Amino acid sequence: MNKKLGIIIIIGLLILIGIGIFFYVRNISSDNGKNANYQANRTSSQNTASDNKNTNAINEENASHNEDATNSTSNNTTSENTSSNEQTNESAFKTTEKQISAFSTKIYTNDSNRTKNMEITTSTLNDTIVKKGETFSFCNTVGPATSSKGYLEADIYDHNGNKKKGYGGGNCQVSSTLYNAVLEVPNLTVVERHPHSNHVPYVPEGKDAAVAYGSYDFKFKNDTENDVKILASVTEGLVNITLMSI
Repeated sequence: MNKKLGIIIIIGLLILIGIGIFFYVRNISSDNGKNANYQANRTSSQNTASDNKNTNAINEENASHNEDATNSTSNNTTSENTSSNEQTNESAFKTTEKQISAFSTKIYTNDSNRTKNMEITTSTLNDTIVKKGETFSFCNTVGPATSSKGYLEADIYDHNGNKKKGYGGGNCQVSSTLYNAVLEVPNLTVVERHPHSNHVPYVPEGKDAAVAYGSYDFKFKNDTENDVKILASVTEGLVNITLMSI
C-alpha cells in the first residue's frame, strides 16, 4: 500500500514538472516573438521617419530650386522687357527726328583765330531747338563775342566795307551757313537778314547774312508743323549746319 502511494506521488510530481516545463517553454517563445515584433516595428518606424525626413529635404530642395528658377526667369523676363522698352523708346525717339536741310561752307583762310571763333559759336549754337511758331535770333542765342568767352581777334568788315580786326571774326560765316540752310526749308520764314558791306568768299552773292551783336541780327520764324533742331559744327575745314524736324 505504501509502495503504491509512493509511485503515485512520483508520477504526480513528474506530471507537474512536465506541465511546468511546457508553460516555461511557451512563455519564452511568446516573449521572443514579442521582442522580434517590437524590434521590427521600431526599425520600421525609424526607417519611415528617416524616409520622411529625406523626402521632406528633397521636397524643400526642389521647392528652393523651383523658386530660384522662377525668380531667375522672372528677373530675366523683366530685364528683357525693360531692355525691349528702352530700345523701343529709343527707336521711337530716333524716328521722330528727320533731317530737313543741310548746308556747309568752306573755311577759306588758315587764320586759327577765326577758326577758333567759329568753333566756339557752333558749339553754342549746336542742339538749339526752335519751337513751332517761335522766332529764332542768332545774336540772342550766341550772345556777344567777348574775350572772356574765349573769342579771339580776327578779320571783320566795318560799316564802310573796310577789313579790320575784331573779336568774333568768323561768326558771319556761321550765320551765313545757317541762312542758306534755312532757305532750303519753305516754312522757315526769314524775318531779319543783312548783307555784308563787302564781298565774302564763302557763299554766293546775295546769300550772306552779316551779324553784329547789338546792330545786325539774323532771325527766322519756324512756321513748320514741328519743332526744329539746329546742329552746328566745324569739321575738316568746313562749317556745317543741319536742320532737323523733331
